[in-house]
Amino acid sequence: MTSARRTLIDAESTPFYHIINRCVRRAYLCGEDKLTGKSYEHRRGWIVDKIKALSNIFCIDICAYAVMNNHYHLVLNIDMDKAKSLSHREIITRWCQITKGHDVATKYMNGDALIEGERILLDGLLTEWHERLSSISWFMRCLNEEIARRSNREDECKGAFWEGRFKSQALLDEQALLACMMYVDLNPIRAGIADTLQASDYTSIQERINALNTPDKPNNDESTLIPSERLNPLAKFDGAAHLAPQSGIPFHFCDYLQLIDWTGRAIRPDKRGFIDASRPKLLDELGISSDAWITSAKEFRRQYSGISGRWDAMCAFKRQHHSGQWCKGKASSDALHPSP
Repeated sequence: MTSARRTLIDAESTPFYHIINRCVRRAYLCGEDKLTGKSYEHRRGWIVDKIKALSNIFCIDICAYAVMNNHYHLVLNIDMDKAKSLSHREIITRWCQITKGHDVATKYMNGDALIEGERILLDGLLTEWHERLSSISWFMRCLNEEIARRSNREDECKGAFWEGRFKSQALLDEQALLACMMYVDLNPIRAGIADTLQASDYTSIQERINALNTPDKPNNDESTLIPSERLNPLAKFDGAAHLAPQSGIPFHFCDYLQLIDWTGRAIRPDKRGFIDASRPKLLDELGISSDAWITSAKEFRRQYSGISGRWDAMCAFKRQHHSGQWCKGKASSDALHPSP
């Protein structure tokens, strides 16, 4: 039996979530169909552009993404501080970029006087829209509906495009977030599609590396940029994990880059069993063994069910949201969270 989405996503418990969505038909989401020879590569750009556009509207940041042949991965961060700071006018402006809004909201934005019934209606709309602007469910609904419509129109067919609801995984701490981002960014290398991070097309790590190699051009004419370059950048790395408060990813990017390069070399199909003797700094800071980390980079999605983090926190999350249902991943959790 599937669980209600509100029991799977709770921003008060953790703002970080791993999202997976898979295409239902034989026709690929992206890539090339070997049977027909038709290429769907351009659809990868649809997804990247859409998640960036929605990040501009929703109070949700993109930490990592990977668009594969028939599925995609996202690591999302719900920015509750941004959501709480939105004014009424900002809520209406953002929501009306997704839907037509409402006549009473238009009157409010135009400065027209509202009668009591309209004020009550507007208050209800603002509460509802405000909540939706920090909802991963609504973010995914807006993303998947548009991609499905465009794909069906292009394929000249009707019916379901996605394989049921998206799957979500709560990331309860820094180790879980780091392991999941690494798992997502290394998807093409792990699948043998790419040999290097730079060649891992339509991944967040490729985008981040390209940004490092692209000099700033503050006088650029925005009309010359591709769509995704005009949109929100990826979530920023916000420094060491022990610092607080934080608004982004709780690591230094240079440390993340060192770790993902080291991990990518270790999990390449032509380098099975290879582990460089020099350990990355982040593994030492978090006390994670090399073997446990490599296993996590290969099997993170299968190691857990809907939750990843320290074992006691996983059990507490389960008790709070699932009435004490069975929790998967104790051995994997203990390996990533060694006792002091």
